[in-house]
Amino acid sequence: MKVSYHGHSVVKVETGSHTILFDPFISGNEACDLDASTVDADVILLTHAHNDHVGDAVEIAKRTDALIVAPNELAVYLGTKGVVTHPMHIGGSREFDFGKVKFTQAFHGSSYAEDDGTVIYGGMPGGILLTVGGKTIYHVGDTALFTDLKMYGEMNDIDIAFIPIGDNFTMGPEDALVAADWINAKISVPVHYNTFPVIEQDPDAWASKVKTGEGRALKIGESIEL
Repeated sequence: MKVSYHGHSVVKVETGSHTILFDPFISGNEACDLDASTVDADVILLTHAHNDHVGDAVEIAKRTDALIVAPNELAVYLGTKGVVTHPMHIGGSREFDFGKVKFTQAFHGSSYAEDDGTVIYGGMPGGILLTVGGKTIYHVGDTALFTDLKMYGEMNDIDIAFIPIGDNFTMGPEDALVAADWINAKISVPVHYNTFPVIEQDPDAWASKVKTGEGRALKIGESIEL
């Protein structure tokens, strides 16, 4: 299984039978190396409704017939746009043909802004635990530091965790280091940084300070084999 990072919070998982995209903010994201008009996807997993996470999900799903799995209110809303969605909620899990998805808490906001400025409530934000072939990937989503991250680390054998470090909108580097300790993943990868000036950070410096497991700052398009 190949797991790759594509800027901001975009993560791609290729299992051999499915291609899974997390939070495909591609168009308008200068840090992303993917092309929304050609990227493959069987499944799109969304942590919350902010535009820099929903991104190109609808357009990709219409082109590829990908299933969108998202928090309930967001999934219901996106379903009105002519795509197939599966609604879930915090604490819920489900076995799909591509793997098991479980939504965790995240302390953040969740709303979607239409082109005309209309703001749609997107339900509660979340993180996502994806288990495929005995490997568990934790996309923490956008969140502040909170102590239940330690519980998630104790309850799950996490192979790789994608942890926001950008500050301002999410945890900053210092809090994210605590989160990495608590989550206790074998590999911790920083995300949600350097897309905008207000979240500029040094991912290599952060990764070098991770004490639990291995910290690894992936370059855009770089992958890890699990």
